Amino acid sequence: MSSTENNDELPAVRITIPERYYLLPGAALIVGTTIGLFRGSRTASLRFLAENAHRQPRTVRGWYLYNKTKNYRVLLGGLKGAGADATKLVLTAAGWVIIEEGCTRLGLDDAKEVAAGLGTGTLFGAVYGLPWKAIRRTAGLGVLIGGTLRALRWSKDYLREQAAVRARELELAAAEGRAEVVQDVQEVVEAVNLKRT
Repeated sequence: MSSTENNDELPAVRITIPERYYLLPGAALIVGTTIGLFRGSRTASLRFLAENAHRQPRTVRGWYLYNKTKNYRVLLGGLKGAGADATKLVLTAAGWVIIEEGCTRLGLDDAKEVAAGLGTGTLFGAVYGLPWKAIRRTAGLGVLIGGTLRALRWSKDYLREQAAVRARELELAAAEGRAEVVQDVQEVVEAVNLKRT
């Protein structure tokens, strides 16, 4: 019996990676690349103009070579800036994810967003080489963002719980056969169906 006859029976290897492990650093990569490309190319353009202001070309061929060299330098500067900024931002975002996951594994689910915000703000200040006063401000901003995310997560859980309680109440009322509840539920379902169409 050959192995090609039993392709349906071969076990498949599946790796499940939580979305937050790649969404946040992936988004940071895209944003960092975009920001770095613009900042790096603008800096390279201004640097080229400053370095060559005293020796502008005088011929058509000279202007052609001047602009060609400038364009290459701008492209190279943009790519270097994109790589640098994307790396810094991806490291910062990966720091957020790692701190949040570490808090989850330590059983600190209630404070994981705040801890991640504090750690990321501090990491951001260190990666970008900010002075201590600015690092304190970025850490404070990280705590504020983390607290906001924690409040949003609490609100989502609370609303989900309230919806589940209300659904159970409606199921019990419908099972008891209370006509007014059944009629109210039918009206709500009809109203939702009308909004969808």
